[in-house]
Amino acid sequence: MPAERSIWITALSTFSSTREKILEHRFVSDVTSELWRRGIFDFAVSHSEVDNSGYDLIIEAGSTVRHIQLKAMQVSGARRDFGLQLRLADKPSGCAVLMLHDPTTLSIAEYRLFAGTAGNPLPSLGDKAVWHTKGNALGVKAERPALRSIPISSFLPVQDTIALVDRLFGIPQV
Repeated sequence: MPAERSIWITALSTFSSTREKILEHRFVSDVTSELWRRGIFDFAVSHSEVDNSGYDLIIEAGSTVRHIQLKAMQVSGARRDFGLQLRLADKPSGCAVLMLHDPTTLSIAEYRLFAGTAGNPLPSLGDKAVWHTKGNALGVKAERPALRSIPISSFLPVQDTIALVDRLFGIPQV
């Protein structure tokens, strides 16, 4: 890997909170700009202050309220699954959005969606456990009982932001 590219790969983990916020802002901008383009001016965006509720943000548009968990992976990433909070399944229209992004510009190359149709709950989260990545003092990796592992193949690709908003809210285009 060329030295100039390696600084970006290192930054993805070193500055992971910064990366997450930039990607969240891009997501909100993409979705709300598309709602605006459709003539939907009365929408609301709320953020979760803590990370135990199962979602990162809530977007309300039309008659649909979406509790959204955001996930991110660089386009050349090799992850095979993502942990989702069980509490997300308790939300009437809970969903998870995967943002595949460029590691240097953080531009979003592709969105993928794990969701039911607008107004309906998530598909089953199954029962595959998620484990801590680091072990305790004895090297034992504990189970994370509030999370379930969802394979990346369960996140369905969406063609573009227009299709993403269609799937999230079921609001017709103008």
